[in-house]
Formats: sequence, structure tokens, C-alpha cells
Amino acid sequence: MADKMAELGEQVTQALKDSEQFQALQSAFNEMKADTDTYKLFKDFQKIQLDLQQKQMSGQQLTDDEMKHAREVADQVGKIDSIKNLMEAERGVNSMLNQLNKTITQPIQDIYAG
Repeated sequence: MADKMAELGEQVTQALKDSEQFQALQSAFNEMKADTDTYKLFKDFQKIQLDLQQKQMSGQQLTDDEMKHAREVADQVGKIDSIKNLMEAERGVNSMLNQLNKTITQPIQDIYAG
């Protein structure tokens, strides 16, 4: 049974890669990455988000300076069309994955509902 699940997982992976949503995400990422300054800002923003998230998860308090810096970088990121396009494409992939997850987990929900 585990082999069948692994095989199905590989099929889903390929279907994801073949989907319009994934292709749009890949294209948007490549477009954003082509601009060195934009890509650097994007990577900085990701690092800031990860650092703040890890700090919060460990129970540490975020400083005002950290929050201010995060907001400033987020404001910069939000003004760049290629990053906005990337985020929109990401929402499309996430929507598809959420629907897939809902479909896969429906039998488990049915157990608890009945």
C-alpha cells in the first residue's frame, strides 16, 4: 500500500508541474529573479519573515525596530510589479493545493463527522 501511495504522490507531483498554475508561478519567479535588485530584495524579505517567525515561535518578543524594518521592506516589496505577479501566481498554486488537500482528507473528515 505504501508503494501505491508513493506512486500516486509522484503522479500528483507531475500533475502539479504540468498545471497552468505551476507554470505561471515558475514564469513569474523567473521574471522576478531576472532583475538582480528585485531578487535581492525578495530574498531579504524572505529572510526577515523567517527570522521573525522563528523568534515568535520560540516565544521571543519582537522589537519595535524589527517590526518597523519588516514593514518597510514589505512596503518596498509590495510596490514591485514582478513580485506582485509572483504573489498572485503563488495564490493560484495554493488554491489548487488547498482543494487537493480537501479532497484527500475528506475520508478522514467523514470518519469524524459520522
